[in-house]
Formats: sequence, C-alpha cells, structure tokens
Amino acid sequence: MSRDGGGERERGTNRGRGVIEGAFALLDALRRCGGEAGLTDIAAACALPKGSAHRLLEQLLLVGAVERRGSRYRVGSQLYRLGQVWEPHPGLRVAARHPVHRLRAVTGASALLTVLHDGRALTVASVPGEVEPLVPVRNGMSFLLDTAAGQVLSGQGGAGSGGRLAGAVLECSEVMDGVCCAALPVRGRDKRTIAAIAVMTLSAQGLQRAAHEAALAAAAVTAALARAGTPSPCLPPVLHY
Repeated sequence: MSRDGGGERERGTNRGRGVIEGAFALLDALRRCGGEAGLTDIAAACALPKGSAHRLLEQLLLVGAVERRGSRYRVGSQLYRLGQVWEPHPGLRVAARHPVHRLRAVTGASALLTVLHDGRALTVASVPGEVEPLVPVRNGMSFLLDTAAGQVLSGQGGAGSGGRLAGAVLECSEVMDGVCCAALPVRGRDKRTIAAIAVMTLSAQGLQRAAHEAALAAAAVTAALARAGTPSPCLPPVLHY
C-alpha cells in the first residue's frame, strides 16, 4: 500500500467525521431551537456557514432524519424510531410503562422515570401532571443531582429523608418554588439502584401520599425487571402503529 493511498484514506476518514459531527450539531441545534427552525437560525445555533448547513440538511432530509415544512426544518420521524431503541437498562422502559401511567392517574402529579447519565438525572419516561404549567416534563430532559431524583440516583439522599419509605428522598421548592417532589429507587436484580421514580406535585400536604404511591410504582418496576428475561422481539424495518 502506497503512502499516498494511506493519506487519502485518512483524509476521507477525517472528512467523514466532520460530516457526521456537523450533522449532529444541526440536529442538536434543532433541539435547542424548540424542535423546528429556519436555515438562518439553525446555522447560527451551530456556528456553521449557511451553505454548509443547507447541504447537511438536504442530506438529512434524504434519510428521514430531518423533515421540511415550508422554509423551516424539524427533526424527522426516522430519528424518533431510532431513539425508541435506546435502553438505559434492559427492559426498563417496558417495565415502567404501566406503573408510571398509573402513578400519574392516582396522584395527579407529574410522574417521571430517570436514570443517571452524564452526571445528571436523565428522564427516559414521563407523564405530565399538575405541575406542567410550571415545570414541563419531557423525555430527554435532565435534572441536577441535588434534586430528589438526582439524590436517589447518586446515593446522596440522607438516611430517613423519606420517613418510613426506604431509600426515598422528599423535597419542596428545590426544582422551583411551590413544587414538591418525591423520588424512590428502582433496583436491578443485584439490588443496585438503576433508576428513580419521581413525582412532582404542587401540594406539600399531599407529598407523603404521592411518595407512597411512587414507592408502589418503583416496587412494581423492580418486580417486573426481576421477572424479565426474554429477549426483545425483532421488529420489521418499518412498523406502522
């Protein structure tokens, strides 16, 4: 193999990395712009020339990673499908689906499932509740580790902070004034904390009851994970719901 040939291959690899990095910078810019934006705003948000941003967006359009509506771009459905595959722990999101929805139904509170990721409490499942006007909850949003969920995940919660609920952390006005939160650990088969179930409510008086329901939800997820053992089914290339 000639030295020149190796140099061409290396330049091609560097160029590929640059294209991939630029594409992800555009997608992250769309996220920061609220999910939809025009070319000028997208290019400015990721510090790319408009020409380069336009070329990358056109390539992303071809593979369904981006969609265009008029002169504005938004994240495409293909990325949504791919994102559903990411699993912070095998079977966790499936195990939590019913308990999290039931928790919202019986308390009226916003219900969250979070995991420790990149030094923050990352939301991987959520159902908005009564605090939605003050603290919107969305999958993918994250919280600092000094919040109730963060303390559960990082093991920083003080002993007895949740009263008679083992491992619970209860707090008021840490995320926002007037908002109370309770978080309980979800444990894996080895008894380590792998996630936290959290509820956010406007009622300090109702926090203990919400914490009790969150404990039931966390126990249900823990039990479901202990029973799980079957591999995920193989899905077709495109699954229409």
